[in-house]
Amino acid sequence: MNIPSELKYTKDHEWVKIENDILVIGITDFAQGELGDIVYVEVETLNENLNSEQVFGTVEAVKTVSDLFMPVSGQVIEFNNNLIENPELINNDPYNEGWIIKVKPGELNEVDSLINFDEYKKIIES
Repeated sequence: MNIPSELKYTKDHEWVKIENDILVIGITDFAQGELGDIVYVEVETLNENLNSEQVFGTVEAVKTVSDLFMPVSGQVIEFNNNLIENPELINNDPYNEGWIIKVKPGELNEVDSLINFDEYKKIIES
């Protein structure tokens, strides 16, 4: 199981990476494995300001549809358009090519309240 130690995580299996005060967000390797083959990603919240834990989109897999939750408050500023034609990028490379959105956070320090590598590892191992 791939769990990059430099990222932050949520109990809902989203990951967060900080790049120049912008947050890159996707779902974890564990989450994509649980979902199975991803066939569609929908994000209708582009340019919207959302609070943490609000739904920003959905991921549809062969066996289910799952909501995606904002890890922190902020404005959704970009959607990974590569996922329109190739949603399987999330299965193949969830932490790089399979990122889902970029967010301009309301407060960058909100990221500090997210789960670290060790805490996330305990969640998925229990």
